[in-house]
Amino acid sequence: MTTLHELPLWAALLVSALILLGSSLTFIGTLGLVRLRSFYERVHAPTLGATLGMGSILLASMLYFSLTQTRPVVHELLIGLFLTVTTPITLLMLVQATLYRDRLRGRDPLETQDGSDRPVTDAAEP
Repeated sequence: MTTLHELPLWAALLVSALILLGSSLTFIGTLGLVRLRSFYERVHAPTLGATLGMGSILLASMLYFSLTQTRPVVHELLIGLFLTVTTPITLLMLVQATLYRDRLRGRDPLETQDGSDRPVTDAAEP
């Protein structure tokens, strides 16, 4: 079994770059969750960060453990498959539930401006 010190330099640099890329993408998605104003804007950024960030980190994990254990390690593919399938489905379910709730309350999110939950009216507000 290979130790961390015996990992080739190219592999260590590639694993490090993939981990940095994945964590950066996840961080950017988290910033989108914090900075964007409405639910409909906020829901998209974390899902992209989670999916793309997770993919990079899983690639780094597969590469590292395949090289250190001298055999292909591919069980991370199952993790990636499950997260790639479930994240968009969860996004769609959350958005549909919120659309339903907003329309029951008499608000149409397609007619809002500036990301607020307040519907746009033709009359000027006092």
